[in-house]
Amino acid sequence: MAKNTFVCIDAHTCGNPVRVIKSGGPKLIGKSMSEKRQHFLREYDWIRKGLMFEPRGHDMMSGSILYPPHNPENDFAILFIETSGCLPMCGHGTIGTITIAIEEGLVQPKIPGKIRMEAPAGLVEIDYQKTNNKVDWVKLTNVKSYLTATDLTVDCPELGEIIFDVAYGGNFYAIIDPQKNFSGVQDFTASQIISYSQVVRERINNKYPNQFIHPENETIKDVTHLLWTGSPIDENSSGRNAVFYGDKAIDRSPCGTGTSARLAQLYSKGQLKIGEPFIHESFIGSTFIGRVEKETSLYGKLAIVPSIQGWAKIYGHNTITIDDEDDPYASGFQVI
Repeated sequence: MAKNTFVCIDAHTCGNPVRVIKSGGPKLIGKSMSEKRQHFLREYDWIRKGLMFEPRGHDMMSGSILYPPHNPENDFAILFIETSGCLPMCGHGTIGTITIAIEEGLVQPKIPGKIRMEAPAGLVEIDYQKTNNKVDWVKLTNVKSYLTATDLTVDCPELGEIIFDVAYGGNFYAIIDPQKNFSGVQDFTASQIISYSQVVRERINNKYPNQFIHPENETIKDVTHLLWTGSPIDENSSGRNAVFYGDKAIDRSPCGTGTSARLAQLYSKGQLKIGEPFIHESFIGSTFIGRVEKETSLYGKLAIVPSIQGWAKIYGHNTITIDDEDDPYASGFQVI
């Protein structure tokens, strides 16, 4: 491997980090970003670990690499990398990446104010508003999202049996609403949610094996994220969440794919209307605006097309080297 250099631009989306690799990303083989994602995982996952894990990253680090589109009608393709892996889709990562790409001139949209982005999970259409040289907000129309299962149960440490739904919004989410043994995220610390989630996610996938597989892409499978809900901090917000991902991370943003999954769940249960704004708070109180844009179907299942609107801020530019001939921690590490 020897010494490799990566030019990066760092930002955060509503509090959650996004590191865009401007140069140094590998050439990938495949006819789609889904195929290229598999190539990356086979041969280049050391890049993800080196840039996302300590000492160059941290437990919540998230990033992306841009590629030319496979369809000339689209603007670019994207690979998401973070501590938890190489995600099929990432909402906060998209908002941060678009903000960086527009403000730094990495992408020249075919139509100003609009972008067509190829993600491993599929095509994502994006609107954004720009004032002078700053992007005010980014709104992404996400992939088809749907409620997969309801009223499943699992045993949670300390709490006992909890009831949850599973919904897809680009990743599969177990959604835990307030109930007898869980009063809501407002009554728990982030460390408590993390410790519960580490056990609960494994128990869910062991108890319900091969039950959560995307009908169009079998590489997208299993519950990878947990979304714990509760009372919002701001009375004008519609709800609050703590999204667990990776091994020990709570999303500092409201989570784009998590919000999409939440919208699919609420719409399927008749608790949300098409076009109705759903102001979704993160654990730290930052917000996304989610909407069900329209009803659709996916292989006979009721599904929705959700949109997520949020903002991001650039805060740094850096050049990072990974040198396995000189640095014993070239591939990164995690302590906990």
